[in-house]
Amino acid sequence: MSKLHLTLFLFITTILTHHCVKDASAACHVDDESALLSFKSGITADPSGILSSWKKGTDCCSWPGINCRINNRVTELSLVGQPDQPKSFLSGTISPSLAKLRFLSGLYLQDLRNLTGPFPGLLFQLPNIDFVYIENNRLSGRVPENIGDLARLGALSLYGNRFTGTIPSSISKLTQLTQLKLGGNLFTGSFPTVIQNLKNLTLLYLDRNQFSGPLPEIFGSFPELRFLNLSHNKFSGKIPNSISTLYPKLTFLELNHNLFTGKIPDFLGKFKALDTLFLSHNKLSGTVPKTFVNLTKIFNLDLSHNNLTDPFPELKVKGIESLDLSYNNFHLKTIPKWVTTSPIIYSLKLAKCGIKMKLDDWKPSQTHFYDFIDLSENEISGSPIGLLNRTELLVGFWASGNKLKFDLEKLKIVKTLKYLDLSKNLVFGKVPKAVTGVGKLNLSHNHLCGAIPANKFPASVFLGNDCLCGAPLSPCKA
Repeated sequence: MSKLHLTLFLFITTILTHHCVKDASAACHVDDESALLSFKSGITADPSGILSSWKKGTDCCSWPGINCRINNRVTELSLVGQPDQPKSFLSGTISPSLAKLRFLSGLYLQDLRNLTGPFPGLLFQLPNIDFVYIENNRLSGRVPENIGDLARLGALSLYGNRFTGTIPSSISKLTQLTQLKLGGNLFTGSFPTVIQNLKNLTLLYLDRNQFSGPLPEIFGSFPELRFLNLSHNKFSGKIPNSISTLYPKLTFLELNHNLFTGKIPDFLGKFKALDTLFLSHNKLSGTVPKTFVNLTKIFNLDLSHNNLTDPFPELKVKGIESLDLSYNNFHLKTIPKWVTTSPIIYSLKLAKCGIKMKLDDWKPSQTHFYDFIDLSENEISGSPIGLLNRTELLVGFWASGNKLKFDLEKLKIVKTLKYLDLSKNLVFGKVPKAVTGVGKLNLSHNHLCGAIPANKFPASVFLGNDCLCGAPLSPCKA
């Protein structure tokens, strides 16, 4: 063999050898492949093919949802469904064979909807597990009493399942947790005071359960807390003073849909970092604290469905995204200036807020971004056409029980509109064909006249008008 040929042979051999070694090292560990294929075999339905490329003999480190970051061992299993795609789900159970994934640090099984079974005991056999997010599935039963044995966890989410019973006291041992999400289940009992040991929490979600009773004065135990959601429970009594200690960092506070009583605490005005505050659907009374003028970063404020009274403070926000003050005892008279000048608002709900104005006189800084406007049960006159004909993304407009007077045929119906309620006003003219594409419609008790275009609505949508005819009402006369 010539020197040239020898050199070429050695070069090609080196390339092939390197390629073979790379391929061999790239293949995932046999235990990892076995564990993942056993998981797949426990899945009884996969209509969108989430696991279709998981096949024996192929490199499992390249499978969708799999990451291998240490010596080609599986370190992350992440399968996430798409809620807006009906077929994007998995039915079946979580195979205990996943315990073979000895290097697994992150388990993410989110929005798969139809995974069933108990709390996965295999977690206790994973020595490197740090992050567990098993969200929006159908796991059920009780959380095991020895949950505290998962002491190295940095995040635990069982959000949106069907777990029952009380929170085990050993959860107090999970002192490394920065996130704890137990919302959207069927947990019962009082607020789990044992979590006051979890001093590193930045996020705590216990919403949408069946907790009850007063909140304990333990919130001073969470100096890093940024997100607190206790909504949709049956918590009662006054909002605890210890929540005031969270003011330096808390940006998100949801206490809505509970049974809280008393006044809104003055200390909430100290929360200058707060951008979301939901206190709706409680039994809060008295006035809104004047200290709310300090909430200059508030973007989402919902105080609706309480017993709050005048006066409402003039806020000094640079812009607000959503505001709901509906169904209290306010007498605002007009839509507040700080709302009118907001450059980014998309949801405005001021139902039954004592507003007495002509809608034509309202000139908001922008209308393009409005998705929802609810002005029901006020004393608003005039026409909404100048306002609504400038919106492009409107999803819902509710104005029942006012004194609006305008020709319905002149109203621009955008394609995004799903909710339109103009009942109990002074609307006249004919029913335009465009409104039949709205998802939920109410035009009852106005002065509309003429033939109703073909539609899918019940008669209640059109009752109480001057001279409407045609299905679902009586046939028109020849």
